[in-house]
Amino acid sequence: MASSISLVLLIIPLLAMVASAGNFNQDFQITWGDGRAKILNDDQLLTLSLDKASGSGFESKNEYLFGKIDMQLKLVPGNSAGTVTAYYLKSEGSTWDEIDFEFLGNLSGDPYILHTNIFSQGKGNREQQFYLWFDPTADFHTYSILWNPQRIVFSVDGTPIREFKNQESKGVPFLKSQAMRIHSSLWNADDWATRGGLVKTDWSAAPFTASYRNFNAEACIWSSGASSCTSSNGDWLSQELDSTSQERLKWVQNNYMIYNYCTDVKRFPQGLPVECTTS
Repeated sequence: MASSISLVLLIIPLLAMVASAGNFNQDFQITWGDGRAKILNDDQLLTLSLDKASGSGFESKNEYLFGKIDMQLKLVPGNSAGTVTAYYLKSEGSTWDEIDFEFLGNLSGDPYILHTNIFSQGKGNREQQFYLWFDPTADFHTYSILWNPQRIVFSVDGTPIREFKNQESKGVPFLKSQAMRIHSSLWNADDWATRGGLVKTDWSAAPFTASYRNFNAEACIWSSGASSCTSSNGDWLSQELDSTSQERLKWVQNNYMIYNYCTDVKRFPQGLPVECTTS
């Protein structure tokens, strides 16, 4: 493993890492929604809205190849059934890489479902779903992705909820060679999002709005075929879960995980995916 990590780092040119923080006009561009996405409060707040005609979305101006990325979100309150707020990293092309947070809305009083997935070389089917231990509509909470050559870690308010390790030695493709942009969107998915599509969006409650603030990226920016990082850039480039973080991860998975593809033997009758059966 050490040699493969060193190889990845050797291809990263010796330039300076750039960290971004907070300015939405500087770091992002609105990509769709015909005015439903807005940057407010001196570029410190971004809101996405959804009505019956359209949702909205934005993406980062930069592409990243490895990083520690934080964003604070406050989700659609009230009856959010049928809506999906997606926040993810994604590369281009038919064999894309992707790291997903998706927040599936629900009826008032029922909890949101946090849906996570990882695509490598165009292959996904790695879903894990969670309830949250707080109301994600009442205030802003921090949703983070740590992505380095050894692992991907999803975290909520600093608590890890999922770890996907580099298992290339077992033949599992890892996300290491395709730069990705940050994307986010708010859209109608009432054909599947809530109770398998049984509960439809209540358009009388529209417009639905999700809010974003305090973006921060300690990351390798990829531009013109070169990275902004060196092999000595920050602890995050070699960060792993310490014993406390591992215990918190187990706590979340034992108490709040509601679906794990790695235990769905009916879905994979020919055998669970390789990464599920090896440590």
